[in-house]
Amino acid sequence: MPKRQKVDAKTAELDRSGTLNPHPEVIVDPLFQNNPFFDARDLLQARYEMLRRHRIEGRSIVEATLAFGVSRPTFYHAQTAFTEQGLAGLLPQLRGPKSRHKLSGEVVQHILTLKTADPTLTTAQCVREIQQHFGISVHRRSLERALQTKKKRREPTRPK
Repeated sequence: MPKRQKVDAKTAELDRSGTLNPHPEVIVDPLFQNNPFFDARDLLQARYEMLRRHRIEGRSIVEATLAFGVSRPTFYHAQTAFTEQGLAGLLPQLRGPKSRHKLSGEVVQHILTLKTADPTLTTAQCVREIQQHFGISVHRRSLERALQTKKKRREPTRPK
């Protein structure tokens, strides 16, 4: 049976914070190769240094992207994010929608009101009601999750 590699504390923390570089081996910048302070596993540090090499040291964008193993669109995206948000802009962002866009609070509240008036109302009937009342189509499972989340928030905590 092969031995499991032990993960050091820094790698674990970078992974936990979402700043672990998935491809540290592509960074060929001399500072990241020869200086222990510069860690290719730290995505935030690598992106910042890439931008600094261009902005402060005057390296071309092509040189910077080659040294840090990224594409030019990635460089421009990082540059814009850093200009607008500072270091926080270089942190990886979650992709996709950030919140429910169809099942707004108004829609969920409407369904909760209907279910309070008629507890026998099925999820399929609720989906049809949303279609008729709001003119939007939602998946049955999305509605179930939204209602379940709403119930969890409303339950009072019991004293121990």
